[in-house]
Amino acid sequence: MDINTETEKRLWFVFCNDQLLVEKNNGRLSIPYQNEPPTPINQWTRVHELSMFDGEVFNAYSIDKPVQENDHYTMIGLRASFDILIRSQYQKAGKAHELIYWDKNSHYCPVCGMPMTFNSAISKICNNCGKEIWPTVATAIIVLIQKEDQILLVHAKNFRGDYYGLVAGFVETGETLEECVEREVMEETGLKIKNIKYFASQAWPYPCGLMVGFTAEYESGEIKLQASELSAGNFFTKENMPNIPGKVSLARMLIDHWLEKQSRQETNNKPDFQ
Repeated sequence: MDINTETEKRLWFVFCNDQLLVEKNNGRLSIPYQNEPPTPINQWTRVHELSMFDGEVFNAYSIDKPVQENDHYTMIGLRASFDILIRSQYQKAGKAHELIYWDKNSHYCPVCGMPMTFNSAISKICNNCGKEIWPTVATAIIVLIQKEDQILLVHAKNFRGDYYGLVAGFVETGETLEECVEREVMEETGLKIKNIKYFASQAWPYPCGLMVGFTAEYESGEIKLQASELSAGNFFTKENMPNIPGKVSLARMLIDHWLEKQSRQETNNKPDFQ
């Protein structure tokens, strides 16, 4: 166990797989904020000491079995915590989860196979050959495609539910983000697009991703779904939208931005009879 012995209170992010320990506090759920770990920990448990953009130091570790719900604690999924935690705590929970996942999957050197040891809070080194490694981030694109007053929505085979989302896919070695957008759209739908524009990015800690969002315009082609990836897809207007993703996702941010834009255009185009 590697733990700072200072007595100041800190946030403690405790995970059992993707389940996060939260504290019941006057009807609200929050991350435990205290001096000591909120659960018993083993002598060999690695307690990660981390920080982010705001400079606040926080701790994180994993447990083998989930904590049974009681009057003080319960556990919730990391994705579900988006709707419960304040934004800064959700972001820190994401980083904590990614570091715990990376630690569990990087015990041995990828070059010589010898054990790796921590060289910093977010890096490891092989004491045999000197190879250094850092957490890997899988970069993916996601794109909202507009055709006149419609957008393309698809249902991927790995979706858990009946909602429709946007075309997305992982960036391949040797291609730019924009090239990835064009390729994924062509591979998954058979459509050609134009006017690709950056929208926003989002850390996606499920387990270690970065989503990069774009908008684009339909140029040509007929929808031909990639059967191995998508089970349904079509263009939809604002009035006939299917179920869409929850607010945790960049897909929802892109869709909400488009819906707001459509509403503003409709308001501006209304005749003035006064």
